[in-house]
Amino acid sequence: MIRLLTIVLALGLAAPLSAQTSGRARDLDIPLDGTPGALNAITDVAGVAVGHETIVRGSGKLEVGKGPVRTGVTAIFPRGRDDLTPVFAGWFNLNGNGEMTGTAWIEDYGLLVYPITITNTNSVGTVRDAVIEWGRTRLADDFNCCLPVVAETWDGDLSDIYGFHVTKAHTFRALESAKPGPVAEGNVGGGTGMICHEFKGGIGTSSRVGTAAGEAFTVGVLVQANYGERSDLRVDGVPVGREIGVDVVPSPWRDPPVGGSVITDPPNGGSIIIVIATDAPLLPVQCRRLAQRATVGLARVGGYGHESSGDIFLAFSTANHLGGDHESPLDVRTLPLDSMDPVFHAAADATEEAIVNALCAAETMSGRAGHVASALPLDLLVEVMGKYRA
Repeated sequence: MIRLLTIVLALGLAAPLSAQTSGRARDLDIPLDGTPGALNAITDVAGVAVGHETIVRGSGKLEVGKGPVRTGVTAIFPRGRDDLTPVFAGWFNLNGNGEMTGTAWIEDYGLLVYPITITNTNSVGTVRDAVIEWGRTRLADDFNCCLPVVAETWDGDLSDIYGFHVTKAHTFRALESAKPGPVAEGNVGGGTGMICHEFKGGIGTSSRVGTAAGEAFTVGVLVQANYGERSDLRVDGVPVGREIGVDVVPSPWRDPPVGGSVITDPPNGGSIIIVIATDAPLLPVQCRRLAQRATVGLARVGGYGHESSGDIFLAFSTANHLGGDHESPLDVRTLPLDSMDPVFHAAADATEEAIVNALCAAETMSGRAGHVASALPLDLLVEVMGKYRA
């Protein structure tokens, strides 16, 4: 605490520290660009539902198969749990040291049928099997019976990842808990054990509303943030990571716990999964182009697609209803190509804020072998932002 106060005084920041430990960027009056929807969440896109299953168990020394466990599953339904008709979708891979199943199907057919799930790296197979089992009796057409989208990031720095603690039952609970409305952020679901810019990371979400080709649209984003070096972190252009360096708030990669050792993974490792939803009428190729724009928002916060990072993005559009008798042509609407810029801009802005929200919502977490991922200190964040605004 003495070191923290010293830094505050050195910056000439006189406001007292409060007890706030988590929140959202707009709760802190951080002026990010764009107009959010009512919830400022991916669920501002009508029909989208999100569910989490969070697993936190045990503490202390790592015992593979026993814990500590800091992991989970997050599920996203494009049209809600009661409507599994396909949506147009596209995906983009910024750096491929990661996994998102089902992308070959999306690349070829441009369709997304199952709910999207996100978990830890070693649980992709279990979650995939569970989603298939869950969907087998719920989908009338079994042609896409075994190609769901399951994405991952690595939580082995805090969790017993080789203990394979995520089960089918956990996945079923994430799916069944999915609902519209506010979305829990930070240390929840698939984001439970994640680290972002050497602070505690996890799940974050945001949205933007706008107009394209004379029609209103909404873009919503959800991220599972688990990437980045401290020095690269920027919030609304402010070099927060340099101001709140590892000499102020310890890094789980650089500071050994009492009686333990530093995490051996490189500081620039990790990954991020970004899911973009919109009600703008887009074809699959337009969805792919929209997914690419997540790169812009990620770069603003300080993500570079490092060599050891898995940065994989998915976008889908709920505007066209693709059910029917399969015997007649479909009536499909689409934005003109020269009307896409407002949607691209919205996706970049919402991605940026979703990542910042993940950092603001996450709380300090201790995990395996005493390793600690410290939360981004919001009071100091506000002070640093105030310094640069002045």
